[in-house]
Amino acid sequence: MFIHNLNPVIFNFSFLEIRWYSLAYIAGILFGFYYAKYLIKKHWSKEKINIQNFDNFLIYLILGIIFGGRIGYILFYNFNYYLNNPIEIFFLWQGGMSFHGGSIGVFIASIIFAKKNKIKILVLTDIIVCVASIGIFLGRIANFINGELYGKKTFSNYGVIFPKVDMEPRHPSQLYEAVLEGLILFLLLNIILKYKKKLFNGELSCYFLIFYSVFRIISEIFREPDKHIGYVIFNLSLGTCISICFLIFGIITYKIFKNESYRKINK
Repeated sequence: MFIHNLNPVIFNFSFLEIRWYSLAYIAGILFGFYYAKYLIKKHWSKEKINIQNFDNFLIYLILGIIFGGRIGYILFYNFNYYLNNPIEIFFLWQGGMSFHGGSIGVFIASIIFAKKNKIKILVLTDIIVCVASIGIFLGRIANFINGELYGKKTFSNYGVIFPKVDMEPRHPSQLYEAVLEGLILFLLLNIILKYKKKLFNGELSCYFLIFYSVFRIISEIFREPDKHIGYVIFNLSLGTCISICFLIFGIITYKIFKNESYRKINK
């Protein structure tokens, strides 16, 4: 039985404090970005994407993640709290980012960048989803270090005690998500990219929406819902409900993109 006593702060020098949560975001963005450049050269060379111009996408990506993730968390999970404490909207080091909101933010940023640089939007999103799980993996590890987003109570031997919550062993749901949404999703998408001979534009993006949603729904079974929200409907958490919406959207867009691709090939 592991007792969680990890320090979320790496080091603290008077006014300067570096946290694992911040480092996870920085590392996830940088590793993902440079891996994306490798994938462009290896798998999307025919698209003739200017690598030097693509470097500018890093700024768009960061803004999309931060603004989308933060606004999504505020709107989806804790609107009343931030309505009464607006100054804390800017306290990003305390956590409070929504993956679903971050995804929407990155998608909007991608549309703007793609139009400005004359890149096919679905090609760009396909590149992004192949590297996104790197950031998700590191982010979930940081959630575990922070002792947040913990799981439901369990009697299993691999339960973790979070003293700041209670002294009951709980599922380390953050680690489940790191494995499912991070490691396994990364491997799935990159294996499909490497071995599937023909991929239509947007196909990998659809796979990401579908697989991520399924993995998130599974993880939510073991995850304790937010205390101030609880279960939303039919004993489902808000994260599950939003993931179901993403799953449906992923399936619908897959069918639409596949039919459009089929029509273009057979004209």
